[in-house]
Amino acid sequence: MEIQPIAVFHSPFSSKFGIPKQSGLVEELAGTVVFNSEYRNADALRGIDGFSFLWLIWGFSANKHNATSPVVRPPLLGGNVRMGVFATRSPFRPNPLGLSSVRLERVEWESAKGPVLHVLGADLMDGTPIYDIKPYVGYTDCHEHVRSGFTDVHPIRRLKVIVPDDIRSRFSEENLKVLVKTLELDPRPRYQQDAQKVYGMPFGKQDIRFTVSVDGVLRVVGVGQLHDNNAQLVK
Repeated sequence: MEIQPIAVFHSPFSSKFGIPKQSGLVEELAGTVVFNSEYRNADALRGIDGFSFLWLIWGFSANKHNATSPVVRPPLLGGNVRMGVFATRSPFRPNPLGLSSVRLERVEWESAKGPVLHVLGADLMDGTPIYDIKPYVGYTDCHEHVRSGFTDVHPIRRLKVIVPDDIRSRFSEENLKVLVKTLELDPRPRYQQDAQKVYGMPFGKQDIRFTVSVDGVLRVVGVGQLHDNNAQLVK
């Protein structure tokens, strides 16, 4: 079977660094699904606005090498414990397909690029290819009293985030809220624990610079403007 993208996802994240590890962790994070020219047909979306959530089936397009190992090292376990690839949501898998549940905010039926889906809570990089879209159906897709493997005993850790007033003023209230919630999830790789290191995370057209102390406090120390993947830092 050969599959081809039907659409492209657009989000504030131009690289993998900083993207929430799962969909729904930052509920306000906005993105759009823009269909390829051959699928810009409103009939293909007829009835979709009756659903609150959608399943996006997409490709890990930033992974350029083939996955050959039956085990992977989930970031949630610190990157040092090996688990079976099919017991994880690792991007390094035999078929590099992702699955995300997103909230459908609205359908923009008429635009220069045909119908556009505006969604919230996605964990996709800007430019990610979308291979299929299916409606989320509450009576069958939602299950109670479930076991969630190693994620049950390793909950998501959230950092305290400090953004100085002069930097906060550079963002709208909505974008600042999304940025802070994203930073709370600790964008660093789990093996990176250097309290002296200044990290950079692209967010929209900005390059967010931050440090993380040993006591779990993330401080934004500067914001740079991204120009062709180069950031000019403003402290």
